[in-house]
Amino acid sequence: MPTLSEISALIGSAEPTSHADRVVTGVADLDQAGPGDIAFLTSDAYVRRFEATRAGVVVVAKRVKLPAVVHVPVLIVDNADLAVALVLEHFAPPVQRVAAGIDASARLASDATIGPSPSISSNVVVGNRTTIGRNCVIHAGVVIGDDVTVGDDCVLYANVVIRERIRIGHRVIINAGSVIGTDGFGFFWDGKQQRKVPQIGTVIIEDDVEIGSCVCIDRAKFAATRVGRGAKIDNLVQIGHNVQIGPHSIICGQAGLAGSSKLGTGVVLGGQVAIRDHINIGDGAMVAACAGVMEDVEAKSIVSGMPAFPHRQSLREQAALRRLPEIVTTLRKLQEEIEKYKKQLGVDE
Repeated sequence: MPTLSEISALIGSAEPTSHADRVVTGVADLDQAGPGDIAFLTSDAYVRRFEATRAGVVVVAKRVKLPAVVHVPVLIVDNADLAVALVLEHFAPPVQRVAAGIDASARLASDATIGPSPSISSNVVVGNRTTIGRNCVIHAGVVIGDDVTVGDDCVLYANVVIRERIRIGHRVIINAGSVIGTDGFGFFWDGKQQRKVPQIGTVIIEDDVEIGSCVCIDRAKFAATRVGRGAKIDNLVQIGHNVQIGPHSIICGQAGLAGSSKLGTGVVLGGQVAIRDHINIGDGAMVAACAGVMEDVEAKSIVSGMPAFPHRQSLREQAALRRLPEIVTTLRKLQEEIEKYKKQLGVDE
């Protein structure tokens, strides 16, 4: 187990010299931490919890105003989020790894190419002319179709489905139950029925992408649906055909992106965001949870609401809406006063 001095070096903070040899055995929140645990204080809102904590050491964001008397050792850091990530990486248990080699129950096409050092679990299916890079870990029940390319050092968890003609980059993680390359939702009314439009394109997942569980990414009508390098996609996200997701974007759970929408670099979509088709969202823009985006969003802007407007405008509208019952009551009283004065003056309608 690491000492306080080692943790300090890990996160780049000067440790209290009198406690440098204290051993840290775990990570916990302020309320539940014990003498062997490290906890985190990232906001002034939690100072009262800090004052009552039993933690052995607390990592504190530099911007937080500490009380005059501090009863536990603290490590002050500029970037608390980074410190949390570094400490959790240190304490994280190893992820369960599939046994090295290829399980006897896996069904690999005779012309599939498997790179060096594979770990392929039970009941995996790999299609014709498919190529899988080196050091890939493929968990039980994964199905990979024909003419797929999977890069090096990828991890595909249980029951992932990669449809035919899909391209996956290097170091991509796809969590359990996700489907990449389902037919795009393309139909039109021909006068008698909904006629299916063939979806002959592909999906390209670039390097260092992480995809959550039960995500569906549709193949393009033609050309490619693309998820840019370093993008992170939460569970239960739907990405329609021909969508373009820029590098390092983050899409939170239950968001839905309709066909041909385009996200720039570093876009953040909150949970349950809905994006209309053919919408462009500029670099660095943020869309608040549950927003419905019906028009293009400028770069580095923040929008919220249904339909989505600039965030400050949306807040003003929500505040006005909450006052609506009071306004209606006032209007009724004014109307009654007007009617009273009309009768006194003998004014007809």
